[in-house]
Amino acid sequence: MAATRGKPAQRLGRTVVVHEAEAFRAALTKIPLDRTAAGTTGGAAGELAGSGALFDQHGDEHRGTRRDTSALLGAAGVAKLRPIWMKLLDDRLPVLDAGGTVDLVPLSVEIAGATAAALLELDVDPVELAEAAQQAASAAAKAHVPGPRRPADERAAADRLLRLVGEPRGLHAMLAVAAINTTVAALPRAVAWACDDDLWHHAGENALADELLRVTAPTPLLPRVAAGTGTVGGCPIRPGDRLVLIARHAAEAHTRDPDPEEPAPARTAQLVFGVGPHACPGAALARTQLTDLLAALAPYRPTVVRARADRHAALPSWRELIIRGRTA
Repeated sequence: MAATRGKPAQRLGRTVVVHEAEAFRAALTKIPLDRTAAGTTGGAAGELAGSGALFDQHGDEHRGTRRDTSALLGAAGVAKLRPIWMKLLDDRLPVLDAGGTVDLVPLSVEIAGATAAALLELDVDPVELAEAAQQAASAAAKAHVPGPRRPADERAAADRLLRLVGEPRGLHAMLAVAAINTTVAALPRAVAWACDDDLWHHAGENALADELLRVTAPTPLLPRVAAGTGTVGGCPIRPGDRLVLIARHAAEAHTRDPDPEEPAPARTAQLVFGVGPHACPGAALARTQLTDLLAALAPYRPTVVRARADRHAALPSWRELIIRGRTA
C-alpha cells in the first residue's frame, strides 16, 4: 500500500488500490458495487449471519435498513446511549488521581459492549457480547488472509455471537461487530496519540476527536468489488475488479498529523467513515464517545506506561494500553 500511494489509484492485475480522496469518493459513489462478493464487508456479513445485514443489501432494501439504523444512531439515539459510557468513565477513571493506572483496552471493551447491548436492546453481559463480536470479526478476517483456515473455529465464533444478538440476527450481528470492533480499536489508539503529543488542552473539543479519528482511521481500508464499469483516479474499472480503498490515505493520515487548531477540512476527515450511501451511520456515536473519553481523561493528564499490540484483532488495535495519571 505504501509503495503505490504516489498515484490516486493503481491497478495490480484485477485489483485496484485506491489512495487519493477524490478517487476514494468516486469508488464509493460512482462505481456499481457487488454487495455480496467474497472478501468484501457484505460478503463477510453473509458468511457470518446470512442476508439482511445492511452491508450486503441493495436499492430500496438497503435504504430502508440504513434509514432505520441512522434513526437509532442519530442525535437522539446518541443522547439516549451517552449515560452508559459516562457512568463507566465516572466509575473507572478516578483511580488515575495521584498517579494510579488504568488499562484502556478492557475499559473500551466494556464501553463498546454496554453501548451495543443497549442499542440492540439485549439483556446480555456486555463484556461477553463484546468478546464474541471481537472473536467473530477476527475469525472472518483470518479467512481472507494467506495461511491455514480453521472453518470450525470460524463457525464457533459466529455461533457464539448469534446466540447473543437475537432477531433480526443478520442486522444485529453486523451492527454489534461493526460498533464494538471499531470502538475497541479507536478509543485506546486515539488516547495514546493524545498522550504522545500532549493534546490534553484541546480535550472536549470536537476538532480533537475528529482529528484523532482521522489519523487513527479505525477501519483503515475498505475491500469492495466492482459490479459495473467506470473510472477511478484515472484507472478504468471493469466488473469483477477488486477495489482496495485505503481510507487512511484518502483522509491524509499518512501526511498530516492531528492538529485541532488547524484541522483537516470536514470533507477530508469524514472519509474514514466512508461517503455517500456507504457512509458509516455510527460516525456521530464514535465522535461523541471519543470526545467524552478525552474530556474525562484530561484532568489527569495521563501518559502511556505500557502498550502491547493485538496481533489477532480484525482491526489495528492494542491488546494492552496502560496509562498513568500524573501526580498532583
